[in-house]
Amino acid sequence: MTPFIIAIILSAALLHAVWNAIVKTAADRTTTLGLVAFGHVIPASVMIAVLPLPSAESFVFILLSTAVHFGYYYMLGRAYQHGDLSVVYPIARGIVPALVGLWAMIFAGEVLPLQAWAGIAVIVLGIQLSSWKALRSGVGRAALGFAAGTGFCISVYSLVDGIGVRLSGNTLSYWAWGAFLHIFIAGFVALRKRRTLAALRPRTWVLGIAGGLVSMTAYGLVLYAKNFAPLGAVSALRETSVIFAALIGFAVLKEGYWMRRLGAAVLMAAGVSLIGTAV
Repeated sequence: MTPFIIAIILSAALLHAVWNAIVKTAADRTTTLGLVAFGHVIPASVMIAVLPLPSAESFVFILLSTAVHFGYYYMLGRAYQHGDLSVVYPIARGIVPALVGLWAMIFAGEVLPLQAWAGIAVIVLGIQLSSWKALRSGVGRAALGFAAGTGFCISVYSLVDGIGVRLSGNTLSYWAWGAFLHIFIAGFVALRKRRTLAALRPRTWVLGIAGGLVSMTAYGLVLYAKNFAPLGAVSALRETSVIFAALIGFAVLKEGYWMRRLGAAVLMAAGVSLIGTAV
């Protein structure tokens, strides 16, 4: 990969960690996730009005990605109800490179070299370190399960969008329509939380929608990179976000056990580096 593409993916990783921190610090995470989804819809509405349509065959992937995102938002919200950012985030993101590498090999014919799989093994070791207390004592088992479910959803939509954007003929159009269809996610949350929406403080609205703008920007950068690099490699480099999440977790959110969590995040980032330099 060129330094430019690597820089784009690393920028997306930082932005992704930021919007996850916004969700984690929210008092009502379900409502905030709905606002994040709505934050995608606002700019996307303008974009789809001025951009050409993506190819017809790519719309199947856009719809499938939207469906998987429903599961992703649900799993992510539940994970943050049960665990700290610097535990949930490394688990959810850390398992993604292995799964995306596997899905890409099966469905897209992209085979990762041995060095990349060695990096995946290092990531798995980092996951064990970051969650050793939950695995040993049973405390935090719900957080672990929902975090793993979040990672699975991420891996599926990463593959779906990786294939879909390559078929679209226009990355911006694919990005815009994928973001616009978050309107169904935002609408679903609005129906469930309709009694509390009117009472939300302006700060909650601003943070939620800002989180959506950050999230949309981060994923647009990743979609662009998927046009020029193997899906497994893009996904792996994106997971350097675990470092940013760990830093945010102990420096901003004051979450405990920071030495172990930061060590686990660094270990996982080392695995990500092995993968990123193998292609």
